[in-house]
Amino acid sequence: MLYTLRWRIAIPYIALIVLAMLGLLLYLTGFVRQARLADLRAQLTDDARLVGDALTSQPGWVEPTATFDDTARHYADLLGARVTIIATDGTVVGESHEDRAQMDNHLFRPEVQQALAEGMGSSVRFSETLDQQMMYVAVTATAGGATRVVRVALPAQQVEASVAHLRGAIVLAGLLTTVGAALLAVFLAWRAVRPVRQLTEVVQRMAGGDLGARLLPTTRDEVGALARSFNQMADRLRGTITTLSEERSRLAAVLENMADGVLITDEDGRVRLINPSAGRLLGTDTEAALGRTLAEVARDYRIISLWQRCREQGTEQVEPVEMGRQGPFFQIVVTPLQGGPSSACLVILQDLTRVRRLETVRRDFISNVSHELRTPLASLKALVETLRGGALEDATAAPRFLDRMETEVDAMTQIVQELLELSRIESGRAPLQMAAVPAEEIILPSVERLRPQAERAGLQLTVELPPDLPPVLADAERIRQAITNVLHNAIKFTPAGGRIAVRASLAEGDMGTRGQGDRGIRRQGEKEIATLPLTPCLLVSISDTGVGIAEDDLPRIFERFYKADRARSGGGTGLGLSIARHIVEAHGGRIWAESVEGRGSTFYLTIPIHTPHPPAG
Repeated sequence: MLYTLRWRIAIPYIALIVLAMLGLLLYLTGFVRQARLADLRAQLTDDARLVGDALTSQPGWVEPTATFDDTARHYADLLGARVTIIATDGTVVGESHEDRAQMDNHLFRPEVQQALAEGMGSSVRFSETLDQQMMYVAVTATAGGATRVVRVALPAQQVEASVAHLRGAIVLAGLLTTVGAALLAVFLAWRAVRPVRQLTEVVQRMAGGDLGARLLPTTRDEVGALARSFNQMADRLRGTITTLSEERSRLAAVLENMADGVLITDEDGRVRLINPSAGRLLGTDTEAALGRTLAEVARDYRIISLWQRCREQGTEQVEPVEMGRQGPFFQIVVTPLQGGPSSACLVILQDLTRVRRLETVRRDFISNVSHELRTPLASLKALVETLRGGALEDATAAPRFLDRMETEVDAMTQIVQELLELSRIESGRAPLQMAAVPAEEIILPSVERLRPQAERAGLQLTVELPPDLPPVLADAERIRQAITNVLHNAIKFTPAGGRIAVRASLAEGDMGTRGQGDRGIRRQGEKEIATLPLTPCLLVSISDTGVGIAEDDLPRIFERFYKADRARSGGGTGLGLSIARHIVEAHGGRIWAESVEGRGSTFYLTIPIHTPHPPAG
């Protein structure tokens, strides 16, 4: 409490007032004492002169041996004081209170010496005769050639008693004045400190988040000017914080939703900011990554070395990084934030996996188209050259060569038609005629159409359809084409004696359309398993006991012209599964495959169930 600003202001004032009152008490006490003594001295001087005048008029005054005890006692009674008459040689010739015969010579008393020298003398001293402090005043009385000293004395304790009484009154007045002044000092200190306390409360409220807290200027002095200046500062601070909060919110929204990963490291190499994309790309938790070193978060020596090179050289570093075999492909950009070595750095992870995959698909597409067209074109060229070489005149060989040329032209025509069909489906220029279609009408026609081909290949083709399947919402012709393509693929890659089973069931799951890179396959440990959709749909599965698909080929079998090594020897354009995928996804469904090489494959298709709308009203 005593360390507060109010008491630090009040206590010095109180101490100053106490010291002033003590000084005043000492001064007034001394002044009153001296004034009282001066008054008493003047009174005793008048009394002594009065006694002297009375003595000089007596007949025995001029006699050298005359004594005046009776006169001294008489005037002592009248004046209420001690009267002593002293000869010029110091002999006491008259005394009102004591036996003068027992008294010693008074010639060397201070007041006597002063009176003989100046005509009047005084002193305050201890009387050995009366054993108390006395005030003496002596005057010389001269008449008829005779001179004697008349001395009048009073006890000094009367003066001290009067001074003590006055001192008590002064002390009481001083105490009252000190208490009043102290209370006034405390009040003034509290009044002076109150704006500071209000300022402290407002600052604490602002520190707690209440940016609208303000001071109320109650005066026009410096404190009021301080309050107004503080309010102006608070307004500017609030505006600045609001602007910074809006910018921070915008920055947070950008970082939260941007596809690129962003990290900021401090001078110690610890992560101070990381957005969700960076956490997802690096496979870490964003909250756990904060405060950890970049090496602990990135866990890739190439990213670490790029970051170290940026810190050492103080310049931006850019380098592509592929995370593992067939893993994500990043372009890493590390930029110094403050310039110079050992500074904070901005690390940007640009996920170019899809771009690289599209580039790979484009490159493979061009390669596959070239490969697919090169064979029929080379065959046509050879046949044309043969016919020009004379085979045209051969009535037996010419028709056979022309049939062969027609076959190659039909193959190229099929490739072109399927490419056009795929392009129309991808671009949305092939509108779907959606309607409620019974599940049997989209499955059985495709099976019956290919059953003769399966029988010629020596395969057992079975269909399992529950009797209570609800209708689906689909373009029947398009869905049949997708099922036909998948079933045809199963027949083509299943050896004689194998089995193919077509099944349908009702399932529930997410019917959201997925991109090419997500075909309903999720990982469980090292194994990829299919994930079912979450809304009502028809799940169609086509299982075979064929050659199966290699694990490395499985993610790419739905790409255009992609053929696994075992499929290179077979016929077909390599577009059937790609067309099937696009048709299914255009319906809002999904398609995926599960396979074990050498043990067959199972293809899954989901088609949304038709949900009739209730009648209006």
